[in-house]
Amino acid sequence: MSKLETITIDTPSGSNTMQIGSTNTATINLGVSGDTINVPAGVTIANAGTATGFGMSTANTPMFSAYLSSSQTVSSSTWVKLQSNTELFDTDSAYDNSSNYRFTVPSGKAGKYFFVGQISINYGSSTNISMCMIKLYKNGSNLDYTSSDIDAGTGKFHRLFANTSAVLDLAESDYIEVYGKVVLTSGTTQFFGEQSRFLGYKLT
Repeated sequence: MSKLETITIDTPSGSNTMQIGSTNTATINLGVSGDTINVPAGVTIANAGTATGFGMSTANTPMFSAYLSSSQTVSSSTWVKLQSNTELFDTDSAYDNSSNYRFTVPSGKAGKYFFVGQISINYGSSTNISMCMIKLYKNGSNLDYTSSDIDAGTGKFHRLFANTSAVLDLAESDYIEVYGKVVLTSGTTQFFGEQSRFLGYKLT
């Protein structure tokens, strides 16, 4: 092994391509701990390979998505927590899909988060619904500004949806839940499985 000490490496006159590494090269190291590698303004970095270690693999994490696997019976005129119990993904194991049905901000992950909640209201021909609502709750308290209401009057429908979304500034250990409320004039209703869901992710 030898060491080359120089100030500038350049191509010969007439050539505009420089190759570092060839048939015997497996790893190319640039600098050591504490060094700064500077890319001047106007320089283009073109990547045709795989980029790792630049934070892209952890962008927008924590992130999770969960849905209700089977219909959840709810009472009229009562705020009921959506029990999304089946996860599509949960990068930081921050969503509880078995008991509390909530997302909790992990240690070191405070910041702004985007959340979406959806409930699908399912009921039979004997049910008469007048309104359905959905809200996000933070640390057990409802966030009124995340409320979405649908006034169905006195008509009968096979199914209704209510959706809400919000960007929230959260600290470590803050937790977020989805609640829905259905107002009936007759019959019973449910949060319909698979179409009722809760998802969110951290904004980078």
